[in-house]
Amino acid sequence: MFTKPEPPASESSALDIPVPPRDFGSTRRMLIAAVVASIVTPLLFLTAYGYFGYQTRMSDSSEGIDRLTKVAEEQAAKVLDVTQEMSLRVLALLAEDDDAQIRARQLPIHNFLADIPRRLPSVASVAIFGRNGNLLASSSAFPVGLQSIGDRAALSFARRDRETPEHISRPEQISEPGADVFNVTLPRYDSSGRVLGVLVVSLRRGYFESFYRRLTTHDRAVTVGLFRSDGTTLIRTPEPSARRAPTNNQPLTEAIHVNAQGGRLKVFSTLDGVEKLLVYRQVGSYPLYVTAGIPVSTVIYRWLRHDGLIAIATLVPCVGIWILVLFSLSRLKRERTAWERWKAEFGMRVSAETTSRQMRRMGALGNLVANVAHDFNNLLMVVKANMELARRKNFNGLEKEVVAVERASATAEILARRLLSVARKQPLHEELIDVRKWLEQEASLIQMSLGDRVRLRIASPAEVWSTKADPTELQSALINLAVNAKDAMPNGGEFLIRCENVVLDTARGSLKPGEYVVVACSDSGVGMPPAVAQRAFEPLFTTKAASAGTGLGLAQVMAMCEQAGGTSRIESAEGEGTTVSLFLPRGLGEADAQVTVVSVQTPAVTESIRGSVLLVEDNEEVAAGLSAVLEVFGWQSRHELTGDAALSVLDDGETFDLILSDIQMPGINNGIDVAEKVRRRWPTQAIALMTGYADEFERAKKAGVTILSKPFNIDDLQALLHGVGSATR
Repeated sequence: MFTKPEPPASESSALDIPVPPRDFGSTRRMLIAAVVASIVTPLLFLTAYGYFGYQTRMSDSSEGIDRLTKVAEEQAAKVLDVTQEMSLRVLALLAEDDDAQIRARQLPIHNFLADIPRRLPSVASVAIFGRNGNLLASSSAFPVGLQSIGDRAALSFARRDRETPEHISRPEQISEPGADVFNVTLPRYDSSGRVLGVLVVSLRRGYFESFYRRLTTHDRAVTVGLFRSDGTTLIRTPEPSARRAPTNNQPLTEAIHVNAQGGRLKVFSTLDGVEKLLVYRQVGSYPLYVTAGIPVSTVIYRWLRHDGLIAIATLVPCVGIWILVLFSLSRLKRERTAWERWKAEFGMRVSAETTSRQMRRMGALGNLVANVAHDFNNLLMVVKANMELARRKNFNGLEKEVVAVERASATAEILARRLLSVARKQPLHEELIDVRKWLEQEASLIQMSLGDRVRLRIASPAEVWSTKADPTELQSALINLAVNAKDAMPNGGEFLIRCENVVLDTARGSLKPGEYVVVACSDSGVGMPPAVAQRAFEPLFTTKAASAGTGLGLAQVMAMCEQAGGTSRIESAEGEGTTVSLFLPRGLGEADAQVTVVSVQTPAVTESIRGSVLLVEDNEEVAAGLSAVLEVFGWQSRHELTGDAALSVLDDGETFDLILSDIQMPGINNGIDVAEKVRRRWPTQAIALMTGYADEFERAKKAGVTILSKPFNIDDLQALLHGVGSATR
């Protein structure tokens, strides 16, 4: 594994500055705990106090209406007892007289009956009816008219039921103005049990109402009533809000069926349309019941009004605590924001310094790599040139040795290309690539890199866009990823290449807005820890054994993507595999010839074309090899070490069919300077540039000259010479 050297003390000092600790979370939690305690504690207290207060209020209200019910029951029982005693005296006066006998004594009986309402204010009138329901005598009229109760319920009751001593009617109106009454009917029997008639006593409802109003003077929400056993309303004070004819009180009737003596209920009142606390009691042994009730909403309102003041008094200091804590939280938030802003600025400063140092190191590393690769390419150029000469001289018995050297030089060329790619100075051969078709063609090579245990799967939809990139660099990137995937899956697995189109509306990191083709390569291997994934694209960083990796694979992938105008991203988790996504810009139309480094390819030369070449190369070994090759091709060459010397030769008037110049050279004028000046002064002069890396490539594009990438094939040089010779013939 590559080990990074320790930075100097001056560079590491910024990283060693400690960030002052501030535990805002702990302070905030304490403040929130104080708020919660100041809320929960009073609420628990108020809830418990309110619950018991509510129960007490309901119990007290129930007890209060129960006391009213007892008073009302005693008053009603007393009235009915007096009425019954008076009725028995009237029945004793009548004895077993029939209708005729009573009519004969109508005047004394009338006088006796008329005295009863004067002595008993609860009695409105007393009437005697005969066997057929005809009125025989009355306290209110003499002589009586032809009035009859016929088959009314009172007479039917007397004939049907001898077990119940009296019958109580529904409320009625009598001839006396404004007198609302209900009737108590007692039957008359002779000694043989025959019905002789009935005695009807009319009791004033107003007598009961006035008493009930006095009972409820202290609490207008309380209602008191007198009901029959079937639930029929006789008296109710106050009257229901929607006055209507008396109706059955269904909840009361149901309660009477359960307990005929009395009880306490919480029911929905059919008379008032609200939920009420209701107490009912039977009036003595009579089929009457007195009730007292109060709306539940009234009880709750009074409970809230009483306990609400206590709650407010309790919450006032809590509100003060809440305001203080909220103010503290707000201030803490502002302090945290300011601290985090300072921390972010501090982190940005440290990050900027770290990035600057990293960029300086990477720049130095890139220059070092580029210079090494440049010199390496020059050496390879010498080797390849001499190998080509040996090949053209039929090897002289050294064919195996020469072929071995050629293979070694090919491997060295790949390594040099990878070094230049990492340094972002690799000359590009960009082309418009149909990604789907290209992957199908490269599948066998990628599978070969994966080995037998790893299965390759390509998911590339037909609608995926084309991209503009160097196919050789893209191939190298995928092979690097395939090799890494194989190493991450020692027991086998799957390597998935998935393509898709992506449109970015806004910039994401180093990616500019635009259209991209994403080539995502995923494996099902061991994955990477976050610390390793963060450094995965660093040049020379590797976790493999010293003899197993160079640390240039993923760095080359990133360099290829960035040189193409995109980038690369990595996603990995230990035990879950790794995905490396290549973002490549969408390619439109045909590849631009000026943007590419052209390797001139022509058919095999069939005839000898001779000419002169001005060779400008600062490396004498490379120049010697190229001169020897040119001589084999029948071309004369003159070698100059610098661009300045080459321009002096041209200024002296010498002419050449071709100027072949390296780009990187000592002196004032490099190869691009020579090309620009030659183009301005001698526009028809043929000129080609050689380079081992893509430095100052923009100027080379504008010069509009052919560029040969070192180490180039001798066939490329022969094709170039053939083209120049054909143009000058």
